[in-house]
Amino acid sequence: MPQQQGDNIDFLAHNRASWDKQASEQREWSRPVSSDTIAAAKAGQWQVHLTPQPLPSAWLGDVKGKHILCLASAGGQQAPVLAAAGAHVTVFDISDRQLEQDCMVAQRDGLELQTVQGDMRDLGAFADASFDIVFHPISNLYVPDVRPVWQECARVLKSGGALLASFYNPVVFIGDRDPAYAEQGLIRPRYRLPYSDVNDLDATQLAAKRERGEAMVFGHTLSDLLGGQLAAGFILADFYEDAAAHPRFLVDKYMPTFLATRALKRQDL
Repeated sequence: MPQQQGDNIDFLAHNRASWDKQASEQREWSRPVSSDTIAAAKAGQWQVHLTPQPLPSAWLGDVKGKHILCLASAGGQQAPVLAAAGAHVTVFDISDRQLEQDCMVAQRDGLELQTVQGDMRDLGAFADASFDIVFHPISNLYVPDVRPVWQECARVLKSGGALLASFYNPVVFIGDRDPAYAEQGLIRPRYRLPYSDVNDLDATQLAAKRERGEAMVFGHTLSDLLGGQLAAGFILADFYEDAAAHPRFLVDKYMPTFLATRALKRQDL
């Protein structure tokens, strides 16, 4: 097979550095919650996010005493709130600097949580059936193969445990990103699914993205995003769509582009 232009790119190292940079700049998903937010959570008033809107309260229920894995979910936002609400929380993320944000909030506000650095496709740091809940906000677009993520989530969850996950509607990945089309109100399909920055961008676009330090992204099919959960041993229990709070693509103005699932590990596994 001919070598593709992105074959020599270590996307994992690049994405780790990209999120380290975002954390150092405290961008939107790297900005720790305030002490007031933690105090409110300790008093029973709290909410977390899988998508821009707050998560429906029934999706998590009472988290006191629950063992929760915040998967690829560092940044000092979700995990400290869940810990303050009484859960036993472990945060797993590729970025050390993102994990440092969670540690900072925990130390500042007297919380207990664990942090582990690694690739979301390999949760070998954890034993089988270690968690009651896996909380996985939109992040699997940073790996090219999502099915191993679902398989590892099923392995580390207890029987009947819940996987709460979010991801983009794959439609966001197929359009040409030339701003001239958006200015004309046109959505021009260009890329096929599954999508990969590494292999679908031309050399100039890819070099520019790497120079800007932006994370490499991958667009998965619904067969992998939803069917992959079913194949891993989950039963889909609930689902919702959400609109982008700050539209990035023209399609965001016409349809909700965030998808969220609540899936339960089958009792027979």
